[in-house]
Amino acid sequence: MTADAFSALLRQHRSIRCFQDRGIDPALVDRVLVQALQGSSSSGNLNLVSVIKTSDAARKQHLCTLHFDQPMVLQAPLVLTFCADSHRTRQWLAQRDARLGFADFISWHVAGYDAIILAQTTALALESHGLGICYMGTTLHAMQAIADFLDCPDHCLPVTSMVVGWPAESPPSRDRLPGAAWIHNERYQRPTPADIDAHFGEREERGRERYLALGPEMAARWAEHGIRSLAQFYTSKIKYDPDQFARDSAALEDLLRARGFGG
Repeated sequence: MTADAFSALLRQHRSIRCFQDRGIDPALVDRVLVQALQGSSSSGNLNLVSVIKTSDAARKQHLCTLHFDQPMVLQAPLVLTFCADSHRTRQWLAQRDARLGFADFISWHVAGYDAIILAQTTALALESHGLGICYMGTTLHAMQAIADFLDCPDHCLPVTSMVVGWPAESPPSRDRLPGAAWIHNERYQRPTPADIDAHFGEREERGRERYLALGPEMAARWAEHGIRSLAQFYTSKIKYDPDQFARDSAALEDLLRARGFGG
């Protein structure tokens, strides 16, 4: 792929939530996954990752429940769950009479970051074949239930998930922060109030319009919660509630320790 073709692929990215009633060749999925791992960086070349494919309708129905009843889980022919996995490596160490390791918080980060790197490479590879994907952040909030449902052993936990299928929609491109907001030279440049206004102003208005365009129910919820801006919406009870995040974060910390990543 040429640099221009790759740039075009990046520009074409969309989060797809509506899919055609059309299956995906399992051989294509496996080939993409193998190539994605080969094309992804891996700390120490340990490959501390696993990917669990779910295409069975009944199992997708249960995954849909665990992912907060997002309908795209049912509509997409495939769900990929990317796991941080040192279980397999620890078994290899044990069978070779090596010191056991990779059962600590740093190993969780290493495996988790490897899983995210693989997920993004996989996303690009799938999109290059014309498939559509959408990540599901709900994985972190239902990690234990998803891990149990997928029979993940100790030292193996889901990090992120994505639905995959042939797109049945072509949503507009989402705006991103301009480079001036997040690209730093030599050291971190703290934004001034004027910088925040300049960098967030236009996307705030676009985001507000996008959410309120979802229908009168959303507008009513904004009014109910006294939400006057996109920023207020993002940390409201109906979006990324800091109180709920605090509870889920505590549960996640307990789960990491219980599943062998606590040190």
